[in-house]
Amino acid sequence: MAQPPADLLTARHERVRAALGHEGLDALVVFHLPNIRYLTGFAGSTAVAVLRRDDIVLITDGRYVTEVETLVAPGCPGLRLAKVEQTYDATLASLLRGFDLPRVGFESAHVTVKRFDVLTAALRDTSSRRAGELIPAERAVEAARICKDAAELTIFRRAGALISAVAREVLGGVRAGQREWELAADIDDRIRRGGFERPAFDTIVASGPNGALPHARPGDRRLQPGDLVVLDFGGVYDGYCVDITRTVSIGQPGTEARRVYDAVAEAQMAAAGAVRPSAAVTDVDEAARAVLEARGLGPAFSHATGHGLGLEIHEEPRVGPRRTDIPGVPPAGRDDRLEPGVVFTIEPGAYVPGFGGVRIEDDVVVTEAGVEWLTDVPRDLLVV
Repeated sequence: MAQPPADLLTARHERVRAALGHEGLDALVVFHLPNIRYLTGFAGSTAVAVLRRDDIVLITDGRYVTEVETLVAPGCPGLRLAKVEQTYDATLASLLRGFDLPRVGFESAHVTVKRFDVLTAALRDTSSRRAGELIPAERAVEAARICKDAAELTIFRRAGALISAVAREVLGGVRAGQREWELAADIDDRIRRGGFERPAFDTIVASGPNGALPHARPGDRRLQPGDLVVLDFGGVYDGYCVDITRTVSIGQPGTEARRVYDAVAEAQMAAAGAVRPSAAVTDVDEAARAVLEARGLGPAFSHATGHGLGLEIHEEPRVGPRRTDIPGVPPAGRDDRLEPGVVFTIEPGAYVPGFGGVRIEDDVVVTEAGVEWLTDVPRDLLVV
């Protein structure tokens, strides 16, 4: 694990502090581990952080004290370590009482009712202090994470090259007669041997009619002549997730298979052509959707065109539609605008029950000039 440069961590802290100031908050209690890693570089399995105006307190237990003291704290400006003595909640409550902060933000999406009660009790009136107020502060860190900084983009470019190399190896090894789960296991092995910490999610191998299920689970079905096979996989590199999908044909594709594939390929290029600074994410989705609708495949496109990538495989922005009349496909939720440094997938698909499906997915980063492809694997239909 590489520690982010100190100057970039400082910039991340300041972006989040600016958001807290806009909401009139004195501090933020951070529970979500990807957010903690983003702010500190700490990648352990358990921690809580409190970001204040002048420092960031990292609460963790004895398993990670040496790591924090020797690897994390020296490179994270303003970091203070608070070691858990009894429980995380008791340590956090004690800190909050000592801070005496009037308005404390917290990540309510990542807090149980029990933990909320502990926080509330910690901030009650005492003889020596007035009660603080707990304020939900959703997206305080997630919004800062949308636009990747220089260190993150360096990781993404390397990860994109590595997953592309894995994909080329995988595509060269697809053969009729393989079971879906056997091919998925081979892909997972190649991901680890290809320089990744682990797969970013459960690998998808969906052959023939199973390809009509966007998130099919690999089973015992053998790849057969005439099948289209959807291969969707990704890896985690230095904490960051990349994701790629290709669809291959076992033997020469039929007329319908070629028609569906060509439509999806055209839709992906249309979406990429809509990527530019200040463009709405909904414009990118609708560029892809318009192609598939014109080809008579609108109802077969049953998900968003893409999703943000980062420390999580699915993060902001959601590159979905503006419309609400598309069955089974929720709207984007916010009309987010693209900025240079935003990393996301472009992955239109078409899924036809009884026939199968096609999905083509690549990772891109927004630049001042438009789009930079992070993954580089041929997009023509591969016949094996």
